[in-house]
Amino acid sequence: MSTEIARTGGALAIRPDQTDWTPEQAMVLQQSGIDDDVTKAELAGFLHLCQRTRLDPFSRQIYLIGRKDKRAGRKVFTPQTGIDGYRVVAHRVIAETGDAFGYEDTQWCDAAGTWRDVWLPDEAPAAAKVTVLRNGQRFSAVALYREYVQTDWNGNPTRMWKTMGANQIAKCAEALALRKAFPHDLAGVYTAEEMAQADNATDEQQTMRVAQPGDEDPWATATPRNSAVKGRSQPAQDFAEKAEQATDPAAIKDIYRQANAAGLLGETIKTGNRELLELGKFLIARGLELATPAPDAQQDDEGVVEAEVVESQQDDHEAAVIELRAAADAAQLEDFDNGARMALGMPIEQASPAAIRELAAQIRPAA
Repeated sequence: MSTEIARTGGALAIRPDQTDWTPEQAMVLQQSGIDDDVTKAELAGFLHLCQRTRLDPFSRQIYLIGRKDKRAGRKVFTPQTGIDGYRVVAHRVIAETGDAFGYEDTQWCDAAGTWRDVWLPDEAPAAAKVTVLRNGQRFSAVALYREYVQTDWNGNPTRMWKTMGANQIAKCAEALALRKAFPHDLAGVYTAEEMAQADNATDEQQTMRVAQPGDEDPWATATPRNSAVKGRSQPAQDFAEKAEQATDPAAIKDIYRQANAAGLLGETIKTGNRELLELGKFLIARGLELATPAPDAQQDDEGVVEAEVVESQQDDHEAAVIELRAAADAAQLEDFDNGARMALGMPIEQASPAAIRELAAQIRPAA
């Protein structure tokens, strides 16, 4: 594995002596999903962490994730990377220090306490153990499945944790062991696999949703795709009516972003043919409908099909996201945002169109 860290040139390069984000850097960070809830202290700490770990946020090696915190009354932002980011830091340190480095075989434990060096059962293991070797010292860590598993609103493991539970919990154990072996280099940054459980719905969130089903709940997660929503939200219906009047995919994408920000994608709406449907599914279907050239599309004076002009103007990333959401809907997958982030190893906003389409292709055969 290469120990070189990809560095961004020009105005986005992070200097070792830098004490604050430049305007150009701050603008890119904001576009990556860091909103106005972030504090100056969180941004300053993130800059220091990027400098210390030499992981580049503009190459998507490390990112700042915001999660609602009831006690703080706002989003609290936590630095995250993937397990590959941990490995890059470890290999770079070893290359610079000349230390010996390696792993013992990963082990998994069943509910009866029996350890195995390969996991074959269909059900998830109870725990995983990883041991990192550095200069002859052993740094072992055990991660319990129940403490890290990411669940949906019904308390069931999300798709990644259900189908690849052994791999997911092994990543958590490896992160724990690497942080023991490299405490200075990895302190303060956690992997996406470790933080997945932070997105689980709490008992309090479930109680709030049952007690006040008609009220806007800023702490609740999105409505699951397989649950029936009683009644219709007028704000969601307004978005649906705007989408029905739209004439190009760009307008649909803008409506989708607004509805997502308002937390309305899971609300039930009544479509033009009076069919009841979730707003998110309706907007995806409407966007795909407008993006598909009509069979009798007319050509302009230069012989260019108008529908193709509209298609060419679509942002490639957002088009890929639409494809992925359509595949997830067809496969009836739950908790799209969290599942996509876990599968991609980063927020969907930061993933490349190629990676998003590759994930869509993996989902589609099961649809």
